[in-house]
Amino acid sequence: MSFDTTSHNRRMTYFDDHDSVWLFGYGSLIWKADFDYLERRPASIRGWTRRFWQGSHDHRGTPEAPGRVVTLVPDAEAICHGMAYRIPPSVFEPLDIREKNGYLRVVTEMSFEDGSANDVEQAEGVVYLAGEDNAAYLGPADEAAMARQIAESHGPSGPNRDYLLNLAAALRELGFEDAHVFALERALLAE
Repeated sequence: MSFDTTSHNRRMTYFDDHDSVWLFGYGSLIWKADFDYLERRPASIRGWTRRFWQGSHDHRGTPEAPGRVVTLVPDAEAICHGMAYRIPPSVFEPLDIREKNGYLRVVTEMSFEDGSANDVEQAEGVVYLAGEDNAAYLGPADEAAMARQIAESHGPSGPNRDYLLNLAAALRELGFEDAHVFALERALLAE
């Protein structure tokens, strides 16, 4: 699959007849919602774990020196925490461009928690995933090597290090643990 997934995502018609759709964000969408939304709530999805395994050729790096951003990889035991936005389907048009570097829209089930173990609400929505079959996928690497790449990468949206530091700060603010993100943050700050 090529880098640009815009046209592929525009063919997804699953939610076309809905007035609103839940969008699950697990990376920059947590802290950088530069789109109109109707509602915003902390949420989680099961069976996925967040990893800095996706290359960024268009936002946090360049084609010659890609940065690293997060995608989700399957993990049956994992719960990935993030932020859900209820959006009108028209918001997918700019989001498809923002997420065009290998990310595909995928239907997912998400959970909203109010803090009590007995009251968990679920909803169907969309998440953008970049699988290992896309051309921008970098995959796993040594933690120190990933931190070094993040420290050195810079793209039109700014330094790659800001992406990692903003994500770590947003997860902390929400009270979510993520060992992978926090370990990369420590390695980056030790650079």
